[in-house]
Amino acid sequence: MKLIYGVKDRPKAGQLILFALQQLLAILAATIAVPMIIGNGMSISAALFGAGVGTIVYLLFTKFKSPVFLGSSFAFIGSMSAAFAGAASVSYLGYFGLIIGALFAGLVYVIIAVIIKFVGVNWIDKVMPAVVIGPTVALIGLSLAGNAVGNVAGNVLDSGTGAYLMDLHGIICLICGLITLAVTIICSIYGKKLLKMIPFIIGILTGYVVAAIFTGFSYIEGAEALRIIDFAKFAQMEWYPEFTFLKLFDIDYSAADMGAYIGTVAVAYIPVAFVVFAEHLADHKNISSIIETDLLKDPGLSRTLLGDGVGSMVGALFGGCPNTTYGESVGCVAISGNASVITIFMTAIFAVAASFIAPFVTFLATIPDCVMGGVCIALYGFIAVSGLKMIQQVDLNENKNLFVVSIILITGVGGMALQFGKVTVTAIACALILGILANVLVNMRGKNKGGNDAEEEKVAKGDDAVVDVIHSETSVTVNDHTEESRNETV
Repeated sequence: MKLIYGVKDRPKAGQLILFALQQLLAILAATIAVPMIIGNGMSISAALFGAGVGTIVYLLFTKFKSPVFLGSSFAFIGSMSAAFAGAASVSYLGYFGLIIGALFAGLVYVIIAVIIKFVGVNWIDKVMPAVVIGPTVALIGLSLAGNAVGNVAGNVLDSGTGAYLMDLHGIICLICGLITLAVTIICSIYGKKLLKMIPFIIGILTGYVVAAIFTGFSYIEGAEALRIIDFAKFAQMEWYPEFTFLKLFDIDYSAADMGAYIGTVAVAYIPVAFVVFAEHLADHKNISSIIETDLLKDPGLSRTLLGDGVGSMVGALFGGCPNTTYGESVGCVAISGNASVITIFMTAIFAVAASFIAPFVTFLATIPDCVMGGVCIALYGFIAVSGLKMIQQVDLNENKNLFVVSIILITGVGGMALQFGKVTVTAIACALILGILANVLVNMRGKNKGGNDAEEEKVAKGDDAVVDVIHSETSVTVNDHTEESRNETV
């Protein structure tokens, strides 16, 4: 796609503020969802603060060349739960586990980054070529599809049919979600200037207003099903972030077997870090294709890993949640056409500042799931499409490529997540691992007869006709690439 603002561009002050708010809205739901899922008194405003600080650390390590926001990682939810479970009855010991676990996970990234610094990244293109990384990126979007659709449809399934139950509340959720999606599309496609660049803000605000209207009528007796927004949250505002590291001073360390506990945390966190490493590669391949710069080479995979790892450590120190690069942030860049890294920096500043503004954080927390689901249909869809676009580089007429892509898509979409004790290997990670192994298997014998290899042999023998065909195909590819750069597609 043709970017409106490149990585090094700086939008005007007013636009910059709106772009940053849009990014904040895009990453908000997932960032605050993790501490809400874990519970145990975790602070959503502290998680938001940790995400902001972690992103700033990431930007510093990547020399402000990678326009991606870091937010709370869902991959570590099982690990975080294990940290609290292993704490038993020792008060606040679970928070110590959150910080130590994030340090273990971050250390994995640091070690991998040091190794890559010495061996380089060329092996990555061999281990994970387009035939592997393309469908994996597509899976990142497809794996989130159920969340977006469920939120829009009200998240109530009929046990018999498995379909979403369209009672009155479900219908209202569907209306709010579809209106949000429609307004987002209209602004992005038909909007002029600023409207075209901030479709998420307009879409979410429109959906929120519609939901607020329905919620207003819900206070009439018998109309409770119309209640979409929980305004009661404003009476329970969290006025300041309760930072995780502050809990460390209230722990009775003498009451716990610290050696055994640290071992439990290490086993829960370290294996997951290797899984998230695979997703880190996929995310950076994805954003690289959007900004047309290979981030694995500049600023380099070692730097992106260090930024992600150290940013995750710092984020957990404040908010308890290990951070990771966000697909929602990448999707926002793709749809808005704004890859300005200054926007990401401003978003991080906003996240840090907003964590101390209770009414603002509470307002963000009251955005209904159905409204966020409306914009996430587009966000997650753009991530999936960007992966499919990478597959365009692959000749699927060759069975060896077809097998690799098929294995990744089916195991990923089929939800092949595997649990080994307290360690869960996500469906995306399983699909990527199987894809890598399948790619090695189908290429073990080197060049196969037929297909592209046969054409290359003919070229080597001086077959002019084949040369002409290949030159023609190359020309078409170049022209297509040029044309795509003019169009606003991912």
